Amino acid sequence: MGPDARPWRFDFAVADDAGGTPRHVQLARALVREIQRGRLAPGARLPGSRTLAASLKLNRKVVVAALDELVAQGWLEALPARGTQVAQSLPAMPVADAQPVRARGARGSTTNAVRFTLNDGIPDARLAPLDVIARAQRRALTTLGRSGLGYSDPAGDPVLREVLAHFVNQARGLACKPEHVLVTRGSQMALSLLALTLVERGDVVAVENPGYVPGWRAFEFAGASILHVPVDAQGLVVDVLEAKAKRLAGRLKAVYVTPHHQYPTTVPLSPERRMQLRALAEKLGFTIIEDDYDYEYHFDGTPLLPLSAAASSRRGTVYVASLSKLIAPAVRLGYIVADSALTARASAVREILDRQGDIVLERAIAELIEDGELQRHARRARQIYRERRDVMLTLLRSDPRLRSMLEVRPPAGGLAFWLSASETVDIRAWAQAAAARGVGLTPGSAHLASGNVRAFRAGFASLTPDELAVVVDLLGASLEETTPTATDRKSSHAPSRRSRRLAG
Repeated sequence: MGPDARPWRFDFAVADDAGGTPRHVQLARALVREIQRGRLAPGARLPGSRTLAASLKLNRKVVVAALDELVAQGWLEALPARGTQVAQSLPAMPVADAQPVRARGARGSTTNAVRFTLNDGIPDARLAPLDVIARAQRRALTTLGRSGLGYSDPAGDPVLREVLAHFVNQARGLACKPEHVLVTRGSQMALSLLALTLVERGDVVAVENPGYVPGWRAFEFAGASILHVPVDAQGLVVDVLEAKAKRLAGRLKAVYVTPHHQYPTTVPLSPERRMQLRALAEKLGFTIIEDDYDYEYHFDGTPLLPLSAAASSRRGTVYVASLSKLIAPAVRLGYIVADSALTARASAVREILDRQGDIVLERAIAELIEDGELQRHARRARQIYRERRDVMLTLLRSDPRLRSMLEVRPPAGGLAFWLSASETVDIRAWAQAAAARGVGLTPGSAHLASGNVRAFRAGFASLTPDELAVVVDLLGASLEETTPTATDRKSSHAPSRRSRRLAG
């Protein structure tokens, strides 16, 4: 007589978790408890799924899902044509369940949570061509097949390296071959690999100040000392760099710069300073590490070609770029262009740390570049971001609470403003008041080696025009709250009805 025909009931408690745990997970946990306390011994047969569902007053699909999960974990064994029994050998290291995070987060939410963030210039993931990328990844899986899904070159998928070499040669004026390209998981990994490859303990790396602090940390992690060089309206002050470098007696190993849209101030490195920096690198023998993190997003005039485009050879210059700003931060793809000896050494370091990249994603992105899909996305996104920049510029200049307190210069490119405030503005107090109204902003001092600056970086790309209107309105209200002289009280006003509605 089969298990479904047994004349007894199988009764036990299935705890009802009010926190949102799925019923099949609750049932699976209950069955495991019965096994662990000995009620269900190894080899014991379970009633059929229909009988168990009727006995526990559960949907049969819930019961089947729970049984399948426990078979997968090794608690149960499925016997062809005979049902299910407790495994003869129970799992020594059972898979742990996780408390549902979303349920906990919902209970822990607060009314003062930040709704909008003026980030450092993150693209709008809502614009990313996710369906196109997903289809390309599926095709890549099919094309690679099982034989192509083993370990591969730590320098990256050869197809993508060839495509990227052709791409940067055509679009950015470089002259490189596939062996000069190393694919990484984003530009931060690229900087970390370069630091571990180029730098020895006691070496010095010069950086822009204010600048990209995570990049500084990568060089510090490799044992370098950081030399902070000021930035002005023309970018890195090369005269100061030269004066400081001469006192280092040859210890300056590299200079890390963001010359196209300086991070965080957005100013480009002027043509004169570019020539001066290249001449100084040749004279003193240091490497220029150029981080071109958002080349695609240039709105006014002709974008300046990378420093590496003017180099007579690959030696002495290293070019770092990222596709994460083009698509979305979660798509971790960056790359290094350098001389083949350096990329080989960096690949060896990468093999120790990460073995290889995501070959499926890399092959998919190679296809999308070859087909022109990413270029079309870049053109569409560039137009949208230009419009958002102009909207934010108009909003900032037309708000009476802000226009007299902020110096607003439209960036020629990039995805953020660098907003300088008057001496009467307390940036930290403003940031706290803005956060209380649901707007997150980071004081500019976060980008400095030390000291304070009355400025902050305000990313606009990830916010729609309606969202930008709300954010600027709330910024004005929070500035007025912390700086009473921001505007004549007769012109002061509370946040608009639309701001209150969208900000919650």
